[in-house]
Amino acid sequence: MRTLKLTIAYDGTNYVGWQRQTNGVSVQEVVEAAFVPLLPRAAGWRSGRSGNASPGGGRGPTVAGAGRTDAGAHALGQVASVNLDTDLTAPAIHRALNVRLPPDIRVVGLADAPPGFHARFHAGSKTYRYRIATTPVLSPFDRWYVWHAPEVRDVAAMRAAAAVLVGTHDFASFQAAGSPVRATVRTVHRLDIVADAAGVVLEVDGDGFLRHMVRAMAGTLADVAAGTRAPDSMRAILSARDRAAAGPTAPASGLTLVAVRYPAVC
Repeated sequence: MRTLKLTIAYDGTNYVGWQRQTNGVSVQEVVEAAFVPLLPRAAGWRSGRSGNASPGGGRGPTVAGAGRTDAGAHALGQVASVNLDTDLTAPAIHRALNVRLPPDIRVVGLADAPPGFHARFHAGSKTYRYRIATTPVLSPFDRWYVWHAPEVRDVAAMRAAAAVLVGTHDFASFQAAGSPVRATVRTVHRLDIVADAAGVVLEVDGDGFLRHMVRAMAGTLADVAAGTRAPDSMRAILSARDRAAAGPTAPASGLTLVAVRYPAVC
């Protein structure tokens, strides 16, 4: 039994997110299904003695992702791990998966990992990018990959507010309402904002993120840039530990998981 580390890019427009859901097709289940023809003793796997049911009726191994991206969100560098009993080489598995995957999902890297490696539990930090288009008219070619918000104009105020969020804080105010997670302290290593004539890009790196945290941060910072919220309100929002104190949750279409980093041993 080997442990493989996969780096996956996907356009999340047509999926309910990375994680398996009952209300639609997830990226996870599509990747798991692509493994089915690569497994030894295929009849045993299909009989239902192990693994997860695939859309085609076979059963594949569980592929664990580093982050549970939302429905409609995207990834350039999602990392996943899988335990697999196969004699195929890593390059052969890599090629075979991409032959079987749809064109909006691609394995961009695959290698053997140390035994016991887990993409989620061993992740050291993650980088997300959020894109806001500020042009009066949105290009139809961008509609699935940005949030169109022409009112976002004051980038200087946005940067001032973003600086408050860098560091170790309780981010309960930026967590999706009703989330079962109780430990809400996270560390944001950096939150960069780059602007040009087409829009604004937020790039945030941290040790971990709560559900909808990046999207809630983007929505709140957009309020600041639109002049409906003061830049110095961020400390009060953090202190409130109340989702109602922060701004709206920005649409998932603008969010991309850029990279997941691991300790050198992984």
